[in-house]
Amino acid sequence: MACILGSVIVFVDSTVVNVALPAIQDDLGGGLSLQQWVVDAYLLTLGSLLLVGGSLGDLFGARRLFLIGIATFGLASILCAAAPDGTTLILARGLQGATGAILTPAGLAVIATTFSGEERGAAIGAWTAWTGIAFVIGPLGGGWLVEHASWRWVFLVNVPFAIVTGALVAYAVPRKKPTAARRAKVDVIGGLLCAIGLAGPVFALIEEPRRGWGDPLILITFFGGIAVFAVFIWWERRAPQPMLPLRLFARRNFSFANIETLTVYAGLSTLTFFLVLYLQQIVGYSALKSGFALVPITIVMFFLSPRVGRLSMRFGPRLFMGVGPLIAGVALLTFVRLGREVDYWTELLPALLVFSIGLSMIVAPLTATVLADAGESDSGIASGVNNAVARVAGLLGIAVVGALVAGSANQLDLSGFRLSMLITALLVGAGGAVGLGGIRNPR
Repeated sequence: MACILGSVIVFVDSTVVNVALPAIQDDLGGGLSLQQWVVDAYLLTLGSLLLVGGSLGDLFGARRLFLIGIATFGLASILCAAAPDGTTLILARGLQGATGAILTPAGLAVIATTFSGEERGAAIGAWTAWTGIAFVIGPLGGGWLVEHASWRWVFLVNVPFAIVTGALVAYAVPRKKPTAARRAKVDVIGGLLCAIGLAGPVFALIEEPRRGWGDPLILITFFGGIAVFAVFIWWERRAPQPMLPLRLFARRNFSFANIETLTVYAGLSTLTFFLVLYLQQIVGYSALKSGFALVPITIVMFFLSPRVGRLSMRFGPRLFMGVGPLIAGVALLTFVRLGREVDYWTELLPALLVFSIGLSMIVAPLTATVLADAGESDSGIASGVNNAVARVAGLLGIAVVGALVAGSANQLDLSGFRLSMLITALLVGAGGAVGLGGIRNPR
């Protein structure tokens, strides 16, 4: 239960903030660029340091890292809630993502070391189910807090959960010493190169609408970040214990599944980000009502994903990973026609339900394909890589699409929203093309 609570906090924080973004902007200013940074600062450090966090658990012990992660996550949440301006909030969100990168892999590692056999399978199943439920709790809870209290409570609510979780771990999880054989596995240089390499282009894309491509700072950070990321790839090919084992990408299904993860999860992140802003800032929904609008996605996925997972094991993943994103992408195209007034039951809900069906066809087969192609000996690192790719996809999706749709006043307008939905539909649909063309059913 302690591991579930810790992971739920991290997953909730990746969704709860979206419904609070308009309130944050009203209080702190900053326009669309601040809203992007509040989300992307978290995803940047979480995605780039996730694999390093897993290695630190091997070095110092999963239980100790879990306690450190939950304590620092709670402290970072307090800093977010107390932020007096946008810059401070962005820095605190980056720290929060870094602590989440410690907490998430440590929680799964505690489950793996505490349970065995069928008990381990049941524990991982419970962890998966509750992290799925977190995506419902996030928008609803965040919307209620924003409407009845303040956006700052979106972060403060993490603190009591962190205290309870830490107490449960300290009491219930036994201490285990890490083995000496695991003492050389932390690729700190790789983690730093990855974070800097991603941060440069993301900074340039978010700030470009205000500064323009002629600004030296934009050019230096964009091309400098790309150069640093190239050095990261070079380092990972030569490091004795790389955080990103590139040898896995020599396997066909693993490579194409991660490419599909990149496009589909980029689209999923831009959908939830820009749709919530559209509903609140253009249509006039409250924070709570916009949170309710996204609930059908998770409900449909909760019921369909396990069934699709079993069918994909029987018939192979290729059809599901190809057709699912195409269905989801077609459903999103209907959002391109939305105006300043919208009827939820006739214009939003049908498309969201069809999108949810398509998305449900992807998630379980995609994860199973990544793990199966990596093999049992590399399943842990393969899962970590795929998780990191999903986070980086969201980071890049929001940054790139935000740069394309930002209005002249650094605000999201109706034409910008329509363009964001068109790009989102193309991103998700591209995942289907990757699935049909790249994935091979195992014999």
